[in-house]
Amino acid sequence: MGNIIVLSFVYLIGIGLLLIFNELVYRRLNPTGEITRKFAHFSSVLATVPFPYIFPSHWYILVLAFLFALVLFITRKGKLLKSIHGIERKSMGSYLLPIAIYLTFLFSDLLDNKFLYILPMLILAVSDPMAAILGINIKAYNGRIKVFGKKLNKTWLGSGAFLVSSFVISIIALYFHRGVFDFETFWLAMLVALVTMFAEMISWRGSDNLSIPLSALLVLLLFL
Repeated sequence: MGNIIVLSFVYLIGIGLLLIFNELVYRRLNPTGEITRKFAHFSSVLATVPFPYIFPSHWYILVLAFLFALVLFITRKGKLLKSIHGIERKSMGSYLLPIAIYLTFLFSDLLDNKFLYILPMLILAVSDPMAAILGINIKAYNGRIKVFGKKLNKTWLGSGAFLVSSFVISIIALYFHRGVFDFETFWLAMLVALVTMFAEMISWRGSDNLSIPLSALLVLLLFL
């Protein structure tokens, strides 16, 4: 247990250093808040992927998630960490992220299946920021998606990048998990990619931080 507590502090210090580095980049190089926010999202979520191999219980993750959410709340109220909070749109994504990490880990822990946590987190770490950055920064041959005549706050290029990256991640992860590449691996990877893409597409104000991993988890629970 002592080693696990030490590792918990290591993770807290590591995430803290990451946020400080991200803030320094934001202040020195002056990129948009969307870029630094997505970099922090990518690196912090990716750092949580090994959690099932490190922490034996979801209670550790609950404590870490609470502390992370508390830091985000304090820095937002104190108008700090503009690299995370300095965006024009309204978003609750930063608060939903620790909740999503904990809930996904909880199901994985209760069902004793590490893969149920790993794949959703990989998709959330890679596909979500890729879709956002491409969708926001590339304007040529791009446009907002219309559903029943209503424009969504998502672009064709962003959603396409999400679909492709999610499928690639899923098919590689499923191959290593199942130990075989067959039609089931292919269609399950495609189903995960499609469902998570639609979850991201219809989400608003950062709720995709929650809907993406939980929708991937649901597909895996039903078909894996």
